[in-house]
Amino acid sequence: MKSSAKNISEGRVNLNKAGCSTAEAPAANPIVIYAAKCTGCNRCVNICQVDLFLPNDVKGGPPLVMYPGECWYCGCCVVECPEEGAIELRHPLMNRVYWVEKESLRNY
Repeated sequence: MKSSAKNISEGRVNLNKAGCSTAEAPAANPIVIYAAKCTGCNRCVNICQVDLFLPNDVKGGPPLVMYPGECWYCGCCVVECPEEGAIELRHPLMNRVYWVEKESLRNY
């Protein structure tokens, strides 16, 4: 059994160096919850349309991101969170939009 799966099955929150709860590798995790900012209100657990989150067994602890691969990138959890910056939504590189000023294109 993977160590992260073991930690989750034993009810321990798996935190990385940034203090984020994770259930999968960081590259595959579109949702990052910063434990230092999270109040454990579980609004994100209740609002998520695809049930990515599970409430933490520790009262006031950050919810566990159990199924990050199922994320629709809708951002409901980020909008619903009362603590600004507690949840970060990382869109895949191919879904990111980089705007370029029209004037900067005329130089080429």
